Amino acid sequence: MFFTVTLADRSARTLVEHIDTLREAVRVTKAERPFRIDAWVVLPDHMHAVWTLPEGDRDFSTRWSVIKARFSRAMPHTPRRRSHGERREHGLWQRRFWEHHIRDDVDWGNHVNYCWYNPVKHGLVERQEDWPYSSYQRDR
Repeated sequence: MFFTVTLADRSARTLVEHIDTLREAVRVTKAERPFRIDAWVVLPDHMHAVWTLPEGDRDFSTRWSVIKARFSRAMPHTPRRRSHGERREHGLWQRRFWEHHIRDDVDWGNHVNYCWYNPVKHGLVERQEDWPYSSYQRDR
């Protein structure tokens, strides 16, 4: 599965400024609800990931919900809309995320490469290997 998860404030740098908090939220969630990280890139205001869940397990939504909640609870509270309060949300994240079911090995490779190239696409670095918040270094 390929995912795009985005902060509500697209001008924020929250994810890279609090990368250790995000990594801990992922680590704990992954220990509770296992999944394999095939690729991941964290940008200042959004992230992309390719995951493989255990055989017969399709519950990626709960995993994302838990990761987002853990990260949000660790962040300072900021003013939020009434609708966020009614839903017990911090208002840090966009409510939804984008998902794509990987069709085959070529599709998987395309999405892994998309993750790794994304910092270059956004002008954050000139070479994908220079972005520190990516699984690229782990896998090369």
